[in-house]
Amino acid sequence: DTEEITEALLKFRDERDWEQFHTAKDLALALNIEAGELLEAFLWKSSEQAERDKVKEELADVFTFAFLLAEKYDFDVKQIVLEKMEKNALKYPVAKSRGIAKKYDEL
Repeated sequence: DTEEITEALLKFRDERDWEQFHTAKDLALALNIEAGELLEAFLWKSSEQAERDKVKEELADVFTFAFLLAEKYDFDVKQIVLEKMEKNALKYPVAKSRGIAKKYDEL
């Protein structure tokens, strides 16, 4: 449940008095840095060669900062993901995009 995850992250953060460091800008930067570390797990390797535990750890870091950034703006994670999926469904109708890896403006 996304609320349970957010509550656990906030408890962890608040116990350490880290909210002062968690501006929206810094959370976005941290999210990007962790996404880069996730990419590093795949550098010079095939997907199958990536170390699974490293991918899991870095993905957790990405989720952590994404959830904290969503909380900073009072976004409901489930709601914003579902809203984005609705927008993407309009951009990528099944009839035009099924099995095709092109951007919506190239379909």
